[in-house]
Amino acid sequence: MADSPLQDFIGRHERLFVLTGAGCSTNSGIPDYRDGQGNWKRTQPVNFQAFMSDEHTRRRYWARSLVGWRRFGQAKPNDAHRALARLEAKGRCGMLLTQNVDRLHQSAGHRQVIDLHGRLDLVRCMACGRKTPRDEFQHALGRANAAWLTLDAADAPDGDADLEHEDFSSFQVPACEACGGILKPDVVFFGENVPRDVVAAAQDHLAEADAMLVVGSSLMVYSGFRFVQAAARGNIPIAAVNLGRTRADDLLTLKVEERCESALAFLL
Repeated sequence: MADSPLQDFIGRHERLFVLTGAGCSTNSGIPDYRDGQGNWKRTQPVNFQAFMSDEHTRRRYWARSLVGWRRFGQAKPNDAHRALARLEAKGRCGMLLTQNVDRLHQSAGHRQVIDLHGRLDLVRCMACGRKTPRDEFQHALGRANAAWLTLDAADAPDGDADLEHEDFSSFQVPACEACGGILKPDVVFFGENVPRDVVAAAQDHLAEADAMLVVGSSLMVYSGFRFVQAAARGNIPIAAVNLGRTRADDLLTLKVEERCESALAFLL
């Protein structure tokens, strides 16, 4: 059987820079944000300024997270994560930059990973910087809000749950045990900047690549799209695996409209 165009593309390049998005994790039971046209499927995620300035927004966020984390925290890598880990094991992937906050690439055995938007398995105090495992904070949230643990709701992206008609006014959000500060997941919210050192590290790895592979991202968020723009400026060929439109369609050398795990199955 002849190689697929994607297999040929990967076979011709030794130092791939891989960028992944939500489409990589949908088969692990984590919903994505956007439809095939790149439009929002649901209400936009919480905004950083609103989270920091408004107590009701924090209550709503943590209530939904308390319910959603139970399944999100149990998510397991799928064949897309395993295929990319195999690509790295073969010495063909210089760096994987992920827009996901689920740590499933690391769970699949991938070693060289940059979490562009942080990681949901940690909670950070915005005052003193202390970090707490999310599982530990889940127990604190549950102790303070036992009745909410009986709720069942549809999963939403990034450990969230759809609780549209609940009254959040009685929900208790514990403060930082060290200083009493506001606790926030250690991820980059909308309206918040990706740390400069994270961007710089990713750019350094991209500069050493001979090709770029985008897996499961519409690239509608600029924080990821900028790396495709940089690759195009550097004449680095770009392949993308994504169901539906991407923001970079006019910059791509190759586009494969297929589910991530089936498009990459040849690596397994």
